[in-house]
Amino acid sequence: MYLKHFGFQHYPFDRDIPPDEMFVSAGMAELTVRLHHLIELRAIGLVTGDSGSGKSSACRKMASELHAGLYKVLYVPLSTGNPMDLYKTIAWELGLPTERNRAALYRQIRTEVTRLCVEARTRPVLIVDEAQWLRSEVLEELRLLTNYAMDSENRLCLLLAGQTELRRRVTMAVHESLSQRIAVRFHLPALTRDELPLYLAHLLRRAGTELPLFEPPAIEALFHGTSRLPRKVNLLAYHALIAAALAKHKTVTAEHVQAGLREMS
Repeated sequence: MYLKHFGFQHYPFDRDIPPDEMFVSAGMAELTVRLHHLIELRAIGLVTGDSGSGKSSACRKMASELHAGLYKVLYVPLSTGNPMDLYKTIAWELGLPTERNRAALYRQIRTEVTRLCVEARTRPVLIVDEAQWLRSEVLEELRLLTNYAMDSENRLCLLLAGQTELRRRVTMAVHESLSQRIAVRFHLPALTRDELPLYLAHLLRRAGTELPLFEPPAIEALFHGTSRLPRKVNLLAYHALIAAALAKHKTVTAEHVQAGLREMS
């Protein structure tokens, strides 16, 4: 509805933004550098952040920047199952036939990882998203999956991405072995006050307008109503644009943002 009203070429706050067109905040830029360092180390990394902070987007951006001939990215969003479920998912990502035996699956995955590294000269990168839901035994299985040549070689790069609770879990005594092996840790912060208007302008520009559609009081209302988390900003800005279009306004006011908040509650 608001597409024609504001003259957008497409919806500015959709999720399907190409990785190379994402807004790069200071936090995102630092995380990107750390992730590429992790890839070079072929080690274990931990990325946390509040829900909607952009963790998955950061992983997608990092994966898109890896040379397809040199890296094989394995993405596992299923994090609520048992070790067998995890192994099956990884096997599917590797294109392997699924064994029924847990030990056989474990050996099969490790053999394929070794083949990729030694024969194909390809570095496997395993990304486990929503890792805050992983069971303790699954976290331990993931650690064991990175142990090669009696823990003297790094062949599988493992990235655990999850909400803030994951940081606390890996510091528990039961996960001491895993915690000691985490080479890169980063907590992705929300947008800063200065970054919020830049973020909005970036997405509006992608949609086809250079006009400052959000008035300063509206940006301030967005700042307070979203905790500066990109996903919340997108949702509230979407509802605010609808409210402005219904009122036939050419700019978004703080009142429109408040109307959007009522839609979200």
